[in-house]
Amino acid sequence: MTAGVTSITKARAQARRRTNTKVANHRTATFLIAIVGLLVVIGLGATLSASSVVALDGGFDRVHFFRRQAMWVGVGAVAMFSAARVPYQWYRRLSPVIFGVSAVGLVAVLAIGIEEGGATRWIDLGFTSFQPSELSKFAVVVFLAAALSRKERLLGDFAHFFAPVAVSLGLTTILLLRQPDFGTTLVVAAGAMAVILVSAAPLRHVLMTGALGLIAASVLAVSAPYRMARLTAFLSDDVDLLGAGYQLDQSLQALGTGGLFGIGLGQSRARWLFLPNAHTDFIFSIIGEEMGFAGAMFIVALFVALAVLGLVISLRAPDRFGRLLAIGLATWIVAQAFVNIGGVVGIVPISGIPLPFVSYGGTALVMAMASAGVLINIARQGRAGGIHRRR
Repeated sequence: MTAGVTSITKARAQARRRTNTKVANHRTATFLIAIVGLLVVIGLGATLSASSVVALDGGFDRVHFFRRQAMWVGVGAVAMFSAARVPYQWYRRLSPVIFGVSAVGLVAVLAIGIEEGGATRWIDLGFTSFQPSELSKFAVVVFLAAALSRKERLLGDFAHFFAPVAVSLGLTTILLLRQPDFGTTLVVAAGAMAVILVSAAPLRHVLMTGALGLIAASVLAVSAPYRMARLTAFLSDDVDLLGAGYQLDQSLQALGTGGLFGIGLGQSRARWLFLPNAHTDFIFSIIGEEMGFAGAMFIVALFVALAVLGLVISLRAPDRFGRLLAIGLATWIVAQAFVNIGGVVGIVPISGIPLPFVSYGGTALVMAMASAGVLINIARQGRAGGIHRRR
């Protein structure tokens, strides 16, 4: 009799735990959808304001870029909710194919890509352009997460650990720097390092890889004249405000004009061709100008919340691959956001990369929303439990 009662009690306790886990997973997924939705809606509003003058100057109607971005939001929403329904475990089997497609795209852009602003980053598809580097952020994280989770018992051997890192991150870095695109290279490296940190690799391998990465990044930062000029402009107190320091100066003026609560939606002065790339890389400046410090900090808070959710999703993932995939995807999105914002406010050198979910740009928006969809799927499959211990 006592055994029967105990079994019933245990069954009820397990049922409650499963119910609580499902509720927690649903709440986490809902929060993530809400954060992405807010960022996308704010981005649409900011694009409408920031791009209107650029559109008129280019011979289009004032809502040209807004209309195109709204179309890409629709495509991104389909991508996000489709990815949310696809079991994330599928990406483990498809990781070599995804990485192969990404590598082919990076090679193709060097051969047939469009050169703009001294960089070759886009492939003209006729009806639109495609930026292969955006796919590379996802592809490297998926490939590394699959390889390091599959080799979990072999990672004590440095060769088994370093081979997938060299193949994925090494090859992608070389191809990205040929474009050149140093900003995206840093974002890809951030996502890859997050995967490596959470993997079962010994800490000595992680530290060695991190040290090599820092050395390589330092060398690359000063090896190209345009990167050296940006770094010099960032470090110098006597920068030419009509030359290398012009864009940052205009960005800071826009942010300063916004004050605490902004000058009003649609009232930006910087968009009148004073601030270059206002609707793309520097859209955060327009938000700060129109919505003030409060609006700008709200954007920052949303990305902080996304980082926390990404960590929670990773910790609750049902297996090592899910854990690595979640932390890698969340890291590249958040790292890109803070590299962009840091450049706009002058605390890091300008990188030329967009603000995820917010900046104008089709490929970047769709890939960020698709990655968020994968995170939603991992969140929905989450379970209670802590992280695996590093060996």
